[in-house]
Parts: sequence; C-alpha cells; structure tokens
Amino acid sequence: MDTLKDKVAFVTGAAGGLGAAIGDILARSDMQVVLGDIQERHVKQTASRLREDGGRVEGIPLDLTKDESCRNACRHIMDTYGGLDVLINNAGTDTTAPFTEIPMDEFDRIMNVNLRGPILMSKLFLSTLSDRKGYIINIGSTASTRAWPNATAYHASKWGLVGFTRALYTETRQNGVKVTCVIPGGMKTPHLLDRFPDIDLTKLQDAEPVADVIKFLLQLPEQTIIPELMVLPLLETSWP
Repeated sequence: MDTLKDKVAFVTGAAGGLGAAIGDILARSDMQVVLGDIQERHVKQTASRLREDGGRVEGIPLDLTKDESCRNACRHIMDTYGGLDVLINNAGTDTTAPFTEIPMDEFDRIMNVNLRGPILMSKLFLSTLSDRKGYIINIGSTASTRAWPNATAYHASKWGLVGFTRALYTETRQNGVKVTCVIPGGMKTPHLLDRFPDIDLTKLQDAEPVADVIKFLLQLPEQTIIPELMVLPLLETSWP
C-alpha cells in the first residue's frame, strides 16, 4: 500500500495489549480503524481513548466463538465503511493446564478463538479484500515454532494458524491479497502479565515495536511481501 491514509482496518482482540497498540499506530497513520473484542465495554473505552488522540476509531463487540457475532461485525463494517483493506487477526487466548486435565470444551474454545476465528474472519472478508488488493495479517506466537508443557491447545492452534497462513497466501496472492503471519515473542501485555505475575520483565518486549512492524509490512511496495516475520525481545526465552 503506497499510503495508509483513509484505508479501513479491522483488528480483533483489540481491547488492550497488542491489539490496542496496533489500533493506535494505524489510527495515527490516518486510517479508519475498527477494534473488535469480546470485552465490549473495554474495547469501546480503548476506541474512545484513541479518538481523543485524534484517531478515527470505533470499538465493536466480537465473539470469535460465535459465527453470528463474526457475521454481524462483517456486515457492520461493510455497511458503515463500504469495505475493508486490512484484516488483523490478533485475538488469542490460552489456558495453562496439562493435556490430561484440560476439558475438551476449553480446548475447543481456545482452538475456536485462535484458529477457527481467523479462518472465519478471513473467509467473511476475502471478497472485499480481493476487490481492494488488501492485506490479512495473522498474529502467531513462538508457540508455533516449538513447544513446552501445559499449553497443548495453544500450541495446536498457533501451529495451525501458521499453516493456514501459508496455505491462504498461496491462493490469495493471485488476486493481489497479501497474507502474512507475524510471530511475536513475549510481550508486556495482559496475556502474559495477568497469568504469570512473577514473569521476568527483562525477557519481554513492549507491544509497540510489534505494532511498528505491522505498519512496516502494510507499507511495503505492492509487488513485495514478507510471508512470515518473527519479532522477538532480545532475550527471548522460547527461542531458539
């Protein structure tokens, strides 16, 4: 995209953390940004804060485990903005538990948010993204490059997301749609900080540099793509 000005972007899982940081940098690039999250009150508060800084930002409810919620979000964006240029599948969830102890309904929930959600959102928006030669960015994890105990559902979903991204890229590039998987290392976001209060902050990165990389990808020349990109804190413990 030569310029991001007036392009329409939809960011999932954007009430806080990386999603909010992405929304912030895209809004400051003069894009129209829609933030979606299951935490409706929080995502609307985030959108309000970004509007106070001058951004064109809207927050809407989005439950990736419910197809109708996803379809409602798609209809709203199409009806309100006429189409979509950038889809960022950022929403993610996890439960730390041994495989033998995690209930299947919880396993399914994690898979639905982390993998099926991006698949469904990509399918819903692919027509308009093709019309606009748009971009899909899926947010992976170093959990899609190796494995550790007590995160089987998270690993399965993130490894699957990388595979889906690679496969979708081979199809959509024929229509001018770019697809990239961004693989961040550990970040100082609620996804880690709320679950692991004793985590070593010196081994983590802020969310903003990862958001900067996403803006960089969107500004690459039309004929150029980076299909997969890892963004790590210097002292990342899960790589290599």
